[in-house]
Amino acid sequence: MSVAASVVNLGEIELQSGVVLPNLKISHATFGTLNAARSNAILMPTFYGGKHTDYEAMIGADKALDPSRYFIIAVDMMCNGLSSSPSNSDAPFSGADFPKITHWDNVHAQQKMLEQEYEIESLALVTGFSMGGQQANHWAAIFPDRVARMISWCGSAATAPHNWVFLEGVKAGLLADPTFANGAYTAIPEAGIRAFARIWAGWGPSQAFYRHKLHQQLGQETAADHMQEFWEPNFLAFDANDLLGMMHTWQVANIADNDLYEGDFEAACKAITAKTILMPCETDLYFPVADNEIQASLMSNVELRPIPSDWGHIAGAPGLNPVDSAFIDNAHRELLAS
Repeated sequence: MSVAASVVNLGEIELQSGVVLPNLKISHATFGTLNAARSNAILMPTFYGGKHTDYEAMIGADKALDPSRYFIIAVDMMCNGLSSSPSNSDAPFSGADFPKITHWDNVHAQQKMLEQEYEIESLALVTGFSMGGQQANHWAAIFPDRVARMISWCGSAATAPHNWVFLEGVKAGLLADPTFANGAYTAIPEAGIRAFARIWAGWGPSQAFYRHKLHQQLGQETAADHMQEFWEPNFLAFDANDLLGMMHTWQVANIADNDLYEGDFEAACKAITAKTILMPCETDLYFPVADNEIQASLMSNVELRPIPSDWGHIAGAPGLNPVDSAFIDNAHRELLAS
């Protein structure tokens, strides 16, 4: 499989907050070849705690996302440590001084990158897991004439209040570490990140995941092993300010929170014309089926297809377990054939 990874400098960008960020950089990787008509492009924005390489498990000759047929762009959202982030920016925007990012900012930067680098003006599909699904929803609402199809799996069009509260809880675990020093740390706030990860471990998988000891399929014998060997290393691999930057983007996510829709969520949902599959997991504790049902009820060209899994939110993690990955792949195959 041919893969090309690069970081594109988009120059000066005004963010939704009004802050002007110089030298905004967007990292991404491409798989396959763009056809002459530029009509076979698929965009996959990253998720919380993810990078473009994590989507490779979804891409291949035996998958719906086949690089021999499609030009697939896995793009890193801002604050994930590869695109412009607190950890890789220069003063006056380094560390805790990095501006607050919204999905409006992410999708506009991605749109500029696609046009600048590849002259892509429309997408056959925008698809993503978790915060990647949030970005897919934003793409379809903000650029309805550019998106033919959209899949959001284990994601949402707007962060629900209960989801926001969950994120406040895990954030508090990190902020309580004195080493964090309000973001001006000189050493890794390891205790805070470990606390952050352990709180998250109670929300990412479902109750049934632990009841049935599904973590053993990942090589972790006990629930304690799962926390220590799965969740802690994942988050310790990220800079603390990057974790908080991505979290802010998640907490304020709402496809209607912009000048286009002025807070009218119903209007934003109705503006989506892309053929859409919404795939919440039946046991997801923070992107529940009920929230996706509300969104689907406001759309005209949508199928709600819950993932029947005990894995909770991580049912959607690319390639994590074969059964759920096959379910997600099949949905992509069906939508791309339509």
